[in-house]
Amino acid sequence: METTTTSRTYAIDPAHSEVGFAVRHLMISKVRGYFTGFTGKITLGPTGEVPTKIEASIDATTVSTRQDKRDVHLKSADFFDTDKYPRITFISTSVTGSGSEFAATGDLTIRDVTKSVTLKGEVGGTTTDPWGNFRVGYSVTTRINRKDFGVNFNAPLETGGVMLGDDVDITIEISATQEK
Repeated sequence: METTTTSRTYAIDPAHSEVGFAVRHLMISKVRGYFTGFTGKITLGPTGEVPTKIEASIDATTVSTRQDKRDVHLKSADFFDTDKYPRITFISTSVTGSGSEFAATGDLTIRDVTKSVTLKGEVGGTTTDPWGNFRVGYSVTTRINRKDFGVNFNAPLETGGVMLGDDVDITIEISATQEK
């Protein structure tokens, strides 16, 4: 008896997805931002919605915090240095999980520095949209230390402490459509 496995590939729908981040500011609150330009593919096995492979690319030049001056600074060499490093990428190396929860470990590259990170994910569900596309949704989170990726800018505060925290919380909401 011959067994065949067929993988299913989904393309991230950027119009219905979001890549966001938050970092502590002035040691008292968090500033949030997001990227408006990104693409990606999610591969699933023959059954279930837990991914078997995740690949994503973020256009770092599309960073937005709703403050133009801050966004220009984030694009500078102090932070993302988008003139030299316009892309942030993630490629999974392993995915584990079952049911609606999974962990995707992979290579995250920011400013040409690649580190292994683990994304914690949850399957949001599946549906067929009004245009006949089969969709799957995910919520994904992780925390990274920005200094691990060469993002070292900071400023001391006169009252003590520093302007920015080192930890960056990343939250991703994905809606992806099955490729035909």
